[in-house]
This record gives sequence, C-alpha cells and structure tokens, in this order.
Amino acid sequence: MKIVITGVTRGLGRALAGEFIRLGHTVAGCGRGADGIMDLRLAHGEPHSFEVVDVANPTKVGIWAAKAIGPGEAPDLLVNNAGIMNTPAPLWKISADEFGRLMDVNLKGVANVIREFVPAMVAAKRGVIVNLSSGWGRSVSADVAPYCATKWAIEGLTKALAEELPKGMAAVPLNPGVIDTAMLRQCWADGAASYPKAEAWAKGAAPFILKLGPPHNGQSLTVPGFEYQG
Repeated sequence: MKIVITGVTRGLGRALAGEFIRLGHTVAGCGRGADGIMDLRLAHGEPHSFEVVDVANPTKVGIWAAKAIGPGEAPDLLVNNAGIMNTPAPLWKISADEFGRLMDVNLKGVANVIREFVPAMVAAKRGVIVNLSSGWGRSVSADVAPYCATKWAIEGLTKALAEELPKGMAAVPLNPGVIDTAMLRQCWADGAASYPKAEAWAKGAAPFILKLGPPHNGQSLTVPGFEYQG
C-alpha cells in the first residue's frame, strides 16, 4: 500500500510512519524539521521518501506531491497528521499571529494537501483520507480555543468532503486519543506522562487505520483503546 502522511518528524506522525513501514507499506512523508527528515531518510531508504515541507505553503505542497507520487499514480491512504498547538492561554491573550499560524497549519494545511493528492484518488475512485482530529474537535477546554477551533473545523471539513467523494472512497475525521507527546505536555505538563507513548499508540493505531474503507466514510472515529478517561 502507498501511504502519504504529513508531520512525520515527531510525535504521532513519526511513530505512525515507522509502524506503517514495519508492516510492509511504502511511505511518502513530510515534515518541517530538516534534522528529523534526514534521520528518516537514513533509517528508511527507497522506495520510501521524506521531504522537508511546511503544509501551510501551498506551492511547496504542490512540489512535494509531484515528487511523492508518480504520474498517473494515487496514494491508497492519505493521512493528514501535521498540526500545532497554541500556547495555553485565554483566547483574548493569544496574538493574531499565533492564531493565524494555527489556522494556516491545522486547517489550511490539510486543504492544501487534499488539493494536491486527492484528485488522483478521485480519478481512480479508490483510497482513504484520514484527517487527524482530536478530543478537542468534539469537546472544549479552557486555554486551547484556537486549537479547538481548528479541530472542530477538521471534523466539518472531513464530513463535507465525505459527501463529495465517489463511491469506493472514504474520508474519516480520526481522534487519535490521548497520547504522551510534546504537544500534550505543552498543555498538561507532567500530567501527560501517565498516558501511552506514541510508539505504543502506533502499534494499535496503524492496523486500525489500515482497515478503514468506504463503510467508514464520514464517520467521526477514535482509535480504540486510547480514549480519554477523565
């Protein structure tokens, strides 16, 4: 299976890319961290490919897409994982620049990637698009309003996309659950340590994602076993 995934230089994206490769699939990934991309290239040679790309830049996404998937080819699975968190604070204390950056990466970035990769999938009338949502895409908490806004938007965007796809395809907004990552520690500090690590999560998440298909189109799903236990 040919898999395209964004945000592979750290956290869930890196763990998921590694697990997909371990399971025998071909991964084309991108991330903003040059050092992380170099590490992935050294660890996983061809046919896998990794590029430094900021998904908020539509031109760079287009260049990456042209290299990642050959002419006339389409990914079997597209995972929009790249995302950032705001500095926890009340909404009125978050600068316009920081708010805008979250929108650019978490929302516009997803649209940029879909715009470049999905047309070939639609032409082939096959493939699954998984857009990473969050528990905060279906609920809210104080001090993360910008992040909540982007993930609620991902839920709506993905459900609308699901209505537009031809039969044989699927678009799924997926809540990964609660995992000990740098992003979670940004919000919960050491409280994140009691949750599973990204590598353990990926071993459950990868098989679950690989089984998604047309029957799941438009469904808001959560990786089983990693739901928030509040």
